[in-house]
Amino acid sequence: MTEPGRLDTRAAVAVFAAFAAAYFCSALVRAITATLSPVLTQEFSLQARDLGLLAGGYFLGFAAMQLPLGTWLDRYGPKRVILCFLSVSVIGCLAFSVSTGFSGLLASRVLVGMGVSACLMAPLTGFRRWYEPGAVLRANSWMLMTGSLGMLASTLPVQWLMPLTGWRPLFWILAAMILLAMVALAVWVPTWRADAVAAEAAVGQQPAEPAGYAAIWRSPYFRRMSPLAFFNYGGLVAIQTLWAGPWMVKVSGYTPLEAATGLFYINAFMLVTFWAWGMANPSLAARGWTANRLMTWGVPLSLVALAINIAGGASTGWLGWALFCVACSVLGLAQPAVGMAFPPALAGRALSGYNLMIFGGIFVVQWGIGLLIDAFAAAGLGTVASFQAAMGVFLCCCLASYGYFLYGDKDNQSQ
Repeated sequence: MTEPGRLDTRAAVAVFAAFAAAYFCSALVRAITATLSPVLTQEFSLQARDLGLLAGGYFLGFAAMQLPLGTWLDRYGPKRVILCFLSVSVIGCLAFSVSTGFSGLLASRVLVGMGVSACLMAPLTGFRRWYEPGAVLRANSWMLMTGSLGMLASTLPVQWLMPLTGWRPLFWILAAMILLAMVALAVWVPTWRADAVAAEAAVGQQPAEPAGYAAIWRSPYFRRMSPLAFFNYGGLVAIQTLWAGPWMVKVSGYTPLEAATGLFYINAFMLVTFWAWGMANPSLAARGWTANRLMTWGVPLSLVALAINIAGGASTGWLGWALFCVACSVLGLAQPAVGMAFPPALAGRALSGYNLMIFGGIFVVQWGIGLLIDAFAAAGLGTVASFQAAMGVFLCCCLASYGYFLYGDKDNQSQ
């Protein structure tokens, strides 16, 4: 028997497709700075720290909205919240396209980040109520697959369009794509309160809605997962959406087109990986391979891959970074695991609180690597050595966060 609030198969597919369209646009605009980094660096005379701050500005805006976003998702529902937020991202894309200086680019980038900050949390909050528990992990993995498709579109397709349009009109196209996704969301996604009230009435319950984030921050499980979110998961996205590109150009000696091709392959690997996770998750869960168990065994592979890439220096190309990203993909299981560790009334806040850790980490790692590269270069290291030293600091942070995760293993076993 279908539980109250669950969607039938046809409605569930339509809802997923609408949210996936929005998340595709979010991932595309998130990752486009890696492909555009050579032209932006040349046109605006950007240094490594400027490029890191520009890319990180997106994540700063994103992170700034996570706490109010979680409360609004639980109160007003995914549909109303995501439509309001996406309107801001359209304005941000148009503002970026007409910016004439670094400050304008940065402000627009922050605005875009704020606007798309609901594109993953809104569907995950909805899936927690609308989908069967066994489908939640699969839906999450396939949302991340859609994000990889968006990042794929930010590589070679953007590189091919550049000579035809220039970089500014690309953001007009992005604004139009977001508007189309908003239409799909308005048509296909159910209204939250009507669905919630019907579900609660059907089971004869009116659960009290806890206020604030106190219950989230007090959770031992949430606290143990947070460093992994900040450094390991945040670092994955920071490298995938920015630093893999400059590494290939400045360390490995790729041309901009070759770097864009490398980014294309990296994101293609990630797309296939998240598709595979979505297919395998139900079977793995049935065999006792929980998210925590998979991360316990999977995260060390990413640490080894990162260490090998750093040691490889100029010989590390797109394949090394693709293997690192694939090894990190196990961390994508953490988000639905955190959401399911809390009751539905707290799901939006739990997911958004965890997402705050991730995107705060992306901003810090993305900008921090740029600052470290410039600092090591100022200290007299060459370009390759500066990149290696900065990534070495990042590796140490990832090792420490994994150690903290293992220290809390007894609290994590039940999740």
